[in-house]
Amino acid sequence: MGPELRHLRYLIAVAEHGNFTRAAEELRISQPTLSQQIKQLERVVGARLLDRSGRGVRTTDAGAAYVHYARRALRELAAAERAVLDVADLARGHLRLALTPTFTAYLVGPLVAALHAHHPGITLDLREMPQDRMEAGLLADELDLGIAFEGTHLQGIASTALFTEPLGLVTGAHRAGDERPLPVRELAGQQLALLRGDFVTRVHVDDYFARHRIAPPIAVEANTIQALTEIVRRIGPLATVLPLAVTDDDPHLGHVPVDPPLPTRVATLLRRESGYESAAARAFTRLVHDLVRTRGYAPPGGPAPGNGLPGAGTG
Repeated sequence: MGPELRHLRYLIAVAEHGNFTRAAEELRISQPTLSQQIKQLERVVGARLLDRSGRGVRTTDAGAAYVHYARRALRELAAAERAVLDVADLARGHLRLALTPTFTAYLVGPLVAALHAHHPGITLDLREMPQDRMEAGLLADELDLGIAFEGTHLQGIASTALFTEPLGLVTGAHRAGDERPLPVRELAGQQLALLRGDFVTRVHVDDYFARHRIAPPIAVEANTIQALTEIVRRIGPLATVLPLAVTDDDPHLGHVPVDPPLPTRVATLLRRESGYESAAARAFTRLVHDLVRTRGYAPPGGPAPGNGLPGAGTG
């Protein structure tokens, strides 16, 4: 008799925790039962899978190889179950979507509204996370789709360019308007509220400052975009640097053009190359492309809207 699914789950749990007690607690079984099941699996496969000789428990070489394929088998089985439950007419369905933080400030609301309006039967599991975790989650079949940025991706990740996202100097609406572009040398004296240094957006901003040899005074650092937009709404002298699209639906925010413009980057839709694509994922992909067009976001490689310079769109 071959191994059963529970054997695979039990072995993976012990390998991840490095401890029978914690693995048994997670699995909600007794430790003796777990130990007995692992020994049964080792007899079936004819190899020792766990090294119990140290203070903790670790996989043997054979065990590490077996865990790798066990994880893959469980992922494929989960995909098969989703495929069986998938409904082509989208009367029901489930989508696991991740976004990097800046997109939650302006893209997630319109996207969720469009998904609910067109396909109310689809339930959504929405997560905000860094791009490296997102790509790992896609490869592990913990996510269906991700929205992040163009760049070097993990092997097995497929990306589709969506639009060009320009960064800009975001202010309270009272400071915005048909002003002349602010020369970068004058930006050096602007007090700023910025995202913390562990955000990719901040890396782009710091690179821009370094390239133009300026060091604007930073009055506030925050780890949420909501905090920054609230600050610049209420504190007139402060501005921030964020995607210009955050001003689209907020009458209390505007932007001041900068010359030369702040950086742009390309937003991309990510998925696992070999993963099963559900009807819900296919429908969402169509919706996101439609929404990008209707909101007037610049196509990948096109001119960035809203920078206030000749030839730029209004954004």
